[in-house]
Amino acid sequence: MLKALIFDVDGTLAETEDLHRQGFNRAFQALGLPWHWSPDFYAELLKVMGGKERLVHYIERFHSEEAQALKARMPEIHDLKTRFYGELAQSGGLSLRPGVRRLVEQARDGGVRLAVATTTSRPNIDLLLRLNFPDGAQPFAVIAAGDEAAQKKPAPDIFALAVHRLGIDPSEAIAFEDSAAGIRSALAAGLPVLATRSRYTKSHRLDGAFSAVSDLGEPGAPHEHLQGHVWPDGVVTLDALRTWHAGHLRGAA
Repeated sequence: MLKALIFDVDGTLAETEDLHRQGFNRAFQALGLPWHWSPDFYAELLKVMGGKERLVHYIERFHSEEAQALKARMPEIHDLKTRFYGELAQSGGLSLRPGVRRLVEQARDGGVRLAVATTTSRPNIDLLLRLNFPDGAQPFAVIAAGDEAAQKKPAPDIFALAVHRLGIDPSEAIAFEDSAAGIRSALAAGLPVLATRSRYTKSHRLDGAFSAVSDLGEPGAPHEHLQGHVWPDGVVTLDALRTWHAGHLRGAA
């Protein structure tokens, strides 16, 4: 039986990555740092999972002669970036990706639990959910976030933590991801993965996902099928997920 859907956040629930990029750039400017991350450059940096880890990587690779002093400023830089990200998000730039709200509501109404497994920090998740579910009926039963896992994706830690908190077997859930590292992380935790390619993962190979699509699709606005399992009418629904999952379990038996 399909008991849970586990979602990544950045690029999967919402196209948040460019807001993170803009937040970093505003923090750099406010702190007098002569840095600017273009969209193309940020796409490369996104191969490093986690905002703090991304910043460390950038400093070590491009400013190694000042690395010690700059690393000491990391909490200041990241905290300011988080503040600017929040301001950008609240200005209207943090809506859910196509099909996400519909599928979340179907799962909630159909008795399938919802979870988040992400490398982003908890305040960013809370903001996303508060802006998109303003009635206070936050639908996610479990949130595994940021620094709660010893290792970032592609290690399985964060997905394994979400599965543990749900109290289920990995075979009873489906993970949703947008990146190559995220797919590897979910697979390593024993979860089948449905990939929805995002703005910043267009160049990623989505190997290992049982299905890859442009987004979850909406009635009258079907998604683009990329590889693997094909969804009826170009829309990922709870009923279709249950049908696939039941067949997957039979095949694994």
